[in-house]
Amino acid sequence: MGYSTVVSVSWLVFTHSCSAMAFPAAPTQFRHLSSYHRIKQNLFQTRKQQYNFIHPCRNVLAMAASYEANKLNMNSQNNIVRPVVANFPPSLWGGLFSSFNMDIQLLDMYTKEIEVLKEEARNMLISGDSKLSEKLVLIDTIERLGLSYHFENEIQQQLSLAFNGGHLKLENEESDDLFIVALQFRLLRQHGMDAPSSIFKRFTENNGKFKKTVVSNIDEVKGVLSLYEATYLRRQGEEILDEAFSFSKAHLEFVAPNLTESPLKKQVLHALDQSFFRGIPRVESRHFISLYEQDESNSESLLRLAKLDFNLLQMHHKEELCQVMRWWKEMELISRLSYARDRVVELYFWTLGIYPPEPRHSNARIILAKTAAMISVIDDTYDTYGTIEELQVFTEAIQKWDISEMDRLPDYMKILYGAVLDLYEAFDAELSPKGRSFAVHYAREAMKELVKCYYVEAKWFTEGYLPSSFDEYMSNAMTTAATDAAVVTSFISSAIAKVEVFDWLLAKPKILQVVNLIVRVIDDIATYELENGRGQVTIGIDCYKKEHGVSTQVALKHFNEIAENSWKDLNDGLMDNRVSKEILVQVFNFAKLMDVTYKHNQDGYTNPEKVLKPHILALLVHSCEI
Repeated sequence: MGYSTVVSVSWLVFTHSCSAMAFPAAPTQFRHLSSYHRIKQNLFQTRKQQYNFIHPCRNVLAMAASYEANKLNMNSQNNIVRPVVANFPPSLWGGLFSSFNMDIQLLDMYTKEIEVLKEEARNMLISGDSKLSEKLVLIDTIERLGLSYHFENEIQQQLSLAFNGGHLKLENEESDDLFIVALQFRLLRQHGMDAPSSIFKRFTENNGKFKKTVVSNIDEVKGVLSLYEATYLRRQGEEILDEAFSFSKAHLEFVAPNLTESPLKKQVLHALDQSFFRGIPRVESRHFISLYEQDESNSESLLRLAKLDFNLLQMHHKEELCQVMRWWKEMELISRLSYARDRVVELYFWTLGIYPPEPRHSNARIILAKTAAMISVIDDTYDTYGTIEELQVFTEAIQKWDISEMDRLPDYMKILYGAVLDLYEAFDAELSPKGRSFAVHYAREAMKELVKCYYVEAKWFTEGYLPSSFDEYMSNAMTTAATDAAVVTSFISSAIAKVEVFDWLLAKPKILQVVNLIVRVIDDIATYELENGRGQVTIGIDCYKKEHGVSTQVALKHFNEIAENSWKDLNDGLMDNRVSKEILVQVFNFAKLMDVTYKHNQDGYTNPEKVLKPHILALLVHSCEI
């Protein structure tokens, strides 16, 4: 039934009740707030004037209102020419995550057995009966299995003993074992200890090249793999690690096809595709559990602990995602703003890469997922739908952050603007009793800055303007990467993030600058062909091409080099002692998301089928077999 037919029929039937005509009931979380009701009232008045209904039929006009609400007047003025029609793929997930019932009995059973197995693992960690090399392998196994959050103090203590006063404490025969030397180096640097790269000199010739004896037989693959993984923690100026990276990567690529089918071969192939250090820990853990199960020398108790722990955490994560999905469904943003990407499941998955997996970070994950979903819709509004005149008004409204600005906005923007204000009002209502209203203020200001820079970028798109220099582009693009807003929001519910942490973030510390740079250039590379195909000016790549007079291929290569080189600076950023290691790692993790999401220069966010879907299934659908 078309809209005009519904309206025609409605003239034939009259009632006196029209109070719910023009807009559906407010979602539960908005009923104590003003924005949503303001939208409802405004649209009701508009429809009443437009159709001049005196006594409309409640039921039939509800159908008419629903039809129009779906359209949202997005093209009600035929003379409006929208900048881009993106036609993004719909969500892959349907109602898969819309409900979840926690099995309390199973939860209790898992919890009790986990506690017993944790004590066994703890005793293994602190035992004085094993050599340092054996202790390092145990620590690495625990971390790869995703269990390290249970034993943070014990692991830190054991590594401190291995690095007392800046000296590595390996026995003579261990110090000649490339596997152990590289493993110790990687673990120490991962835990914030400044292990020297000079320890690898014993494996090199006078010319700086690695000795051929290092790869003299197939049994050395494990050592070369350990070296390869260690090189991902290199910093600027560490030439020996640059050489180690090229050497180990080339050797692994050469030998991998000839390795017999085994967990080692799978580990080599996986490492060449996704480095452990740059991977999302939860994803890497799920992969390693499968490999460890095939290892004949595995510890059955550690394996069982890892499986039980994974399944237990997965239950909590499913419950969190269900909460986010309920909120998203009640918001109805995608049904009303159909030009936007529906990626709330993927965004919740991202939060699993930001925080440690335990339930104490549940609220933080939910808050960040909701904020990221809102940023995504705003991004699409500026990138692919809003006219420059509409975007100017919306930008001004966000800067004023006042419900009275609603009247200036077109109908579809009223929905988005009200949703943004209500979201942050809900955050404030939740966090204010905990004394964290100040944190919500920082998040709100970060959102204002992001929207302001989105508008600058939208003007460039609309006017076909290329900044006069790559630096001019980056001065705005570092903010439109949206990392600043996401990082600030990621800390608003965290008790460890005092005012000083937010001021540190506002001062743009090195680690945040580098994360922004990595996110920006990786995104520009991955979205270049897609945006170019839509007829958009791909400002970053095109700006660089124009300034340096190079081809697209050369520009893309340079962007990849910027990203790769920036990881060295990011490793340096982990040594910042102005904030805790936990703060630094949380910021660092945003770069890891990009490495995974845009793997092989694919836009895994816009098109998650190949890139993110397998990870989401592994973490949120498929459990470990017990």
